[in-house]
Amino acid sequence: MPLKDRYDYIVTGGGCAGLSFILHLLQAPSLAGKTILLIEKEQNRTNDRTWCYWEKNSGFFEEIVFRKWDKAWFHGLGYGSLKNLGPYGYKMIRGIDFYNHCYDVIARSGRVDVVHGAVKGIENVDGGVQVNAGDEIFRGDFAFNSILFEQPVLADKTYYLLQHFKGWIIETKEAVFDPAQPTLMDFRVAQDNGTTFVYVMPFSANKALVEFTLFTPSLLEQEAYDAGLRLYLKDYLNITDYTLLEEEFGVIPMTDHVFSPSNGNIVHLGTAGGQTKPSSGYTFRFIQKHVAAVVDQLAVSGSPFLKKSVLQKRFMWYDRVLLHMLFHKKMPGARIFTLLFSRNPIQRIFRFLDNETKLVQELILLNTLPQWPFMKAGWKELFK
Repeated sequence: MPLKDRYDYIVTGGGCAGLSFILHLLQAPSLAGKTILLIEKEQNRTNDRTWCYWEKNSGFFEEIVFRKWDKAWFHGLGYGSLKNLGPYGYKMIRGIDFYNHCYDVIARSGRVDVVHGAVKGIENVDGGVQVNAGDEIFRGDFAFNSILFEQPVLADKTYYLLQHFKGWIIETKEAVFDPAQPTLMDFRVAQDNGTTFVYVMPFSANKALVEFTLFTPSLLEQEAYDAGLRLYLKDYLNITDYTLLEEEFGVIPMTDHVFSPSNGNIVHLGTAGGQTKPSSGYTFRFIQKHVAAVVDQLAVSGSPFLKKSVLQKRFMWYDRVLLHMLFHKKMPGARIFTLLFSRNPIQRIFRFLDNETKLVQELILLNTLPQWPFMKAGWKELFK
């Protein structure tokens, strides 16, 4: 299929944000006549990651949800509880299923041109955009970019932690897992490197994803993640005989750096657009809410630009306070999360982490944490 001289929308990056945005576009009847170009380095059809998230009812990607649970364990410092999650479900989507689904929808639509090549630059030109990819130049009205070309230059007093994790999908000969009972967070592991926990997502009685996760300023050696996984399997799951089927590794920024939502006619999506929650690293649900809002705005006004609400600013302050506590080691992360989960219904925690609580609910939740250290941190973050 010959490429067009100019497109209405150019999407740069074929990861979660870019592909999700295109699928939302394809569902908008009023945008059916718009021309779309996807530029990605290569078409990904590998199982390179999993996304786990909580959600009420059926979501946009419900048909490719690999597993869904209605209860989950939380283990903290001297506290453990199996939580009923309703009306939420805790869901898992595998990378391979996500990519296959998105590419299949795109192919069937016949409305998206796809180019493979490394994006070298995006700029505003003549009331539109120009994208340099491979050895070619592509032009359009708007670019929707999910590529974080480089680590952002941080302003003074900006926090930058990393959520880094290594996961193993293992299979055992014996039935050792309860497929109906995942572990959302387990902080019983050593906290020597900083905030550290493990989560366990069982697929069956003898197969599960076990993931070792940290919130720290720097990465570990790969062997340290492996050692943490082996120790957890042995000490907490009593598993020593297993087959390692797959592994994944990832790094997510946890920062209060303000990512620019747009630059001229370039709109940023995903982590590049600030859709990773600074205090938790959760991204998938924020991407879905953001791309849905951008597409709705396009459908209504023809413009993709969203206004930042007072609500967003309030939750950014909450995020900065927690980052302050973790970065300055005012209180161990394991203790903070133990207090949150032992003193609040998990539904309130989910709503809070989704930036969907009302002020009175937030005050109730915050009152379950040690007031003096959090008040000091909050005051400093309010006026820094």
